[in-house]
Amino acid sequence: MARIYKILTRAEWRVAQAAGIFAGSAVDLTDGFIHFSTAAQAGETARRHFAGQADLVVLEIEADDLGAALRWEPSRGGDLFPHLYGSLAVSDVRSERTAPLGADGAPLLGDLA
Repeated sequence: MARIYKILTRAEWRVAQAAGIFAGSAVDLTDGFIHFSTAAQAGETARRHFAGQADLVVLEIEADDLGAALRWEPSRGGDLFPHLYGSLAVSDVRSERTAPLGADGAPLLGDLA
């Protein structure tokens, strides 16, 4: 089983919790799928897309729980990234944690594996 991660704002997560589903952030809605990262990819994702942002949350999801709607597709540098073609049920989230960023914009995500 592979764990995958979604970084989003706390405000986005609160809306999703109230609705019971996360339909995606603005970039997800534009691209037509929800972007996820593996543990090895999450740090670079945070640096590239979330540097300087405060009040972030990292969601941990079991990839197998998402079924056929989850596809592994090439992205940055040819790495395969998990993309969910559909909404994420809040009940599929195994854990959540805050994701503070350091002074240099690097994430302080700790050990995600």
